Amino acid sequence: MNLDLITEFLVKSVVKEKDMVSVKQYEEDELITIEVLASKDDMPSLIGKQGVIAKAIRTLVIASACTQENHKTIKVNFNSI
Repeated sequence: MNLDLITEFLVKSVVKEKDMVSVKQYEEDELITIEVLASKDDMPSLIGKQGVIAKAIRTLVIASACTQENHKTIKVNFNSI
């Protein structure tokens, strides 16, 4: 399963404006960057208090990458539209 699809599923389960969510995956040598774009109004619920929700999403994405025997560094960025 693709990391961007897993990330998109997790993000859409948290936000209210699901149609505004955009997830893109960029791969370089040893780095996979996943960029999440969501509505400005959904950012507080996506980040959570002290970043708890964002950290949980990052943890799940990194854990799923480990099950795929992917030994690259994973970076997940959250931005508003």
